[in-house]
Amino acid sequence: MDAGGRRPRWTPGRIALLVVALLLTAAWLLPLAWAVATSLKPEGDTTRTPFSWTGSRVTFDAYSKVWESGDLMVWLMNSAYISVTTTLLTVVTCAMAAYGFTRTDFRGKRLLYGLVLAGIMVPPQVLIAPLFREMVQLGLVDTYWGVILPQVAVPAMVFILVKFFEGVPRELEEAAFVDGAGRWRVFWTIVIPLSRPVLAAVAIFTFISTWNNFLWPFLVTTDPGGMTLPVGLVNVQSTFGVRYAQIMASLVIAGLPLLIVFAFFQRQIVRGIAHTGLAGQ
Repeated sequence: MDAGGRRPRWTPGRIALLVVALLLTAAWLLPLAWAVATSLKPEGDTTRTPFSWTGSRVTFDAYSKVWESGDLMVWLMNSAYISVTTTLLTVVTCAMAAYGFTRTDFRGKRLLYGLVLAGIMVPPQVLIAPLFREMVQLGLVDTYWGVILPQVAVPAMVFILVKFFEGVPRELEEAAFVDGAGRWRVFWTIVIPLSRPVLAAVAIFTFISTWNNFLWPFLVTTDPGGMTLPVGLVNVQSTFGVRYAQIMASLVIAGLPLLIVFAFFQRQIVRGIAHTGLAGQ
């Protein structure tokens, strides 16, 4: 209902928006529904023609085989630890960098910020070879930190936080400076609390991208005990060949935590995007 308590009128524009929203929802849900349906079929039914959403029976054999084929709980815990640690470090480092760009003046500031913006346009795949060589020299291959550290510096997140910090009133900080607070205290006690919506959005985006990251953990990890969930599940699939029910079961297992995170924090994502000032640009 609108502000006057009346029901909104179904204008052609509103109906068109609703139809588009329903189509987009269907386009997102159909692949997920197909993956779940395929994972619940017997393996022999996954390649039968004509295509059918249901198999001859509902079975969880694919899930049990995936569970028995590898250290699923170990990979799950590895992914959780790496994703959470990467998220925390990314939020802290990117927030500090963005605050420095918006509130301090130093020689080479524009050049450095230009390099950060240029980093947004550089595909991560271009940096894989030098990053891997660096991890080898530092002895971080097959370690958690070898997976975490290259994912901490995210230029796009610095840019988002810079846009937000530019809108934070400077008067609040100046009042704190008058009361004797230092730059560090102002950052943690004033700027960070005011930035909770955008920091929550940055944290969620970082967590999702880190959880889904396959290429870098695949290259820097060879020990099965240190693999993340996407890498471990792909190794299981390659070991047993192409088995569509197990592949879909693996995808459902890997994607379920992200769906849970998104379901719980979707409001924070929307609020964070709105508070960055990017929505209208």
